[in-house]
Amino acid sequence: MFKILVVDDEEKIREVISEYAEFEGNTVVQARDGMEAINLCRKEDFDVIIMDIMMPKLDGFSAYKEIRKMKDIPVLMLSARGEEYDKLFGFEIGIDDYVVKPFSPKEVMARLNVIVSRNSGKKIDPKLKFNGLEINIAGRNVCVDGVEIEMTPKEYDLLFYLVKNKNVALSREQILNEVWGYDFFGDDRTVDTHIKMIRNSLGKYRDYIVTLRGFGYKFEYRE
Repeated sequence: MFKILVVDDEEKIREVISEYAEFEGNTVVQARDGMEAINLCRKEDFDVIIMDIMMPKLDGFSAYKEIRKMKDIPVLMLSARGEEYDKLFGFEIGIDDYVVKPFSPKEVMARLNVIVSRNSGKKIDPKLKFNGLEINIAGRNVCVDGVEIEMTPKEYDLLFYLVKNKNVALSREQILNEVWGYDFFGDDRTVDTHIKMIRNSLGKYRDYIVTLRGFGYKFEYRE
């Protein structure tokens, strides 16, 4: 099954989630705050993270941004707050799903299974090269002819999603659901805007991202 990192400053919540997860055959490691979660991710690999937002020492958003610099691990965020801003910000930095407290442990596990299944089919080499375009998914960096380029977290997420599905036609709706999440309130113009920014960053390799008129996009590369 899965190896899960549960991060929450409330011991009772950690224990409830751990009990349900272990009952389903998963392995669970617990952390009390964001700093402990970062240190654990440096030492161990996890299939998925369940992380609270409001924690002492380091909040969940900040902790996850640091973890993403090291490893590409999907995350389900927990929060006592249900403000739209929190959800939008979370999806902007790359979280996979969001649950508001109080929650049903069964719902958390159901969402967790979907997240892991969605990501398990995308396991590919973390370092890829397309002529002079080098993409390091694990390290979250992109180089054009040996020069590293800077992009926003969501631009990285979008490019990596396209590359993981190389030569596959992806609709704008698919892209929004997978990269921004099902709870995103924007429209498909968001995808178009981010594609434009990525193409500008890729320079002469911009044509690897092909527009499928009236449908969506694909990353096209033939050996």
